[in-house]
Amino acid sequence: MMKRFLARAIALAVIVPGSWLVGQMQTNVPDVVPGAKPVRVEHIKVHGAALEGNLEDEAVDRDVIVFLPPSYEKDKERHYPVVYALHGFFIGAEQWTHEIHVPQTIEGAFAKGSQEMIVVLPDSKTIYNGSMYSSSVTTGDFERFVSHDVVNYIDAHYRTIPDRQSRGLVGHSMGGYGASRIGMKHPDVFGALYIMSPCCMSSMVGGGPGTADQIKERAIASEKKVAAAKSPADLAAQSPGFASAQYATAAAWAPNPKNPPLFFDLPTKDGVPQPEIVAKYAANSPLAFVDQYVGNLKQYRAISMDVGDQDGLRFVATELHTILDNYGIANSFEIYSGTHVSAVADRFQNHVLPFFSKNLCFTANCR
Repeated sequence: MMKRFLARAIALAVIVPGSWLVGQMQTNVPDVVPGAKPVRVEHIKVHGAALEGNLEDEAVDRDVIVFLPPSYEKDKERHYPVVYALHGFFIGAEQWTHEIHVPQTIEGAFAKGSQEMIVVLPDSKTIYNGSMYSSSVTTGDFERFVSHDVVNYIDAHYRTIPDRQSRGLVGHSMGGYGASRIGMKHPDVFGALYIMSPCCMSSMVGGGPGTADQIKERAIASEKKVAAAKSPADLAAQSPGFASAQYATAAAWAPNPKNPPLFFDLPTKDGVPQPEIVAKYAANSPLAFVDQYVGNLKQYRAISMDVGDQDGLRFVATELHTILDNYGIANSFEIYSGTHVSAVADRFQNHVLPFFSKNLCFTANCR
């Protein structure tokens, strides 16, 4: 049993999981809503104190895109709730704007009746194309960067309602993993949670085609590539695009400050799973640690999750929904018609922002 578990778990680490590391396929764009008023877009830099000293030399000053509602400039006394939206693997904040087609979908949501709010897109792309929104000495503590550094900056520089009940957190794919992870751990910061097509819910997810011997051969090939790499940049150059996923997860979940120049451990040695490293991957899987945060999740005013019926991630998303139900944690769940990315812009306009419009607090008295 344990041997089979290790073999399946290691497949996630050494093979690109096809169900969530899909190419950026065409996203359907909602029609422009007549009469929609323009929002203001600001591109800023936020210093990530939580990222200082990271061993991968990731940027500490990060791009953040802020969308201010139409009334922001006119009503100088008004304060607004804030929704923080987390991008997926391989893309950064700028590419995320194209995937969810903002500002058009934000403007459309407001025009269709959603209450006005500030929307913030922080960039968490790393040299291996994704931070996993995790806490690692190798990549930096992106979990705290989002939940502390970015939130504090936005509250200090914009007219927000600085209360957890006026903050929402949403993410798609790797961002859905981030929303799950950060949401479970930080109910003191956020009051409503929306999880879109979350990846990486379990270390048992993913894998790839082939026999056990073929999987082992691929693991050995990855080990050799890592051993020959002179720097993170060198390894990243040899592993473009989604091929870098195995290194992104290793840097996030198996950091090792005593293992230069890459400062992480792979979960195999000579193609054989190493239980102590595989255990680190499992420890970062929301389906494994959700039981520890039941009390935290019950503090949310509302939790929602969705996933496409043609998305392989629907199975683990359903499992997370079932766990929440079993614990009596109020949550809504929808499997809609679509692939991993085909409906994400429509969902953002017509489901995500209306959800926060209904479930965030829009006044200074949020008790």
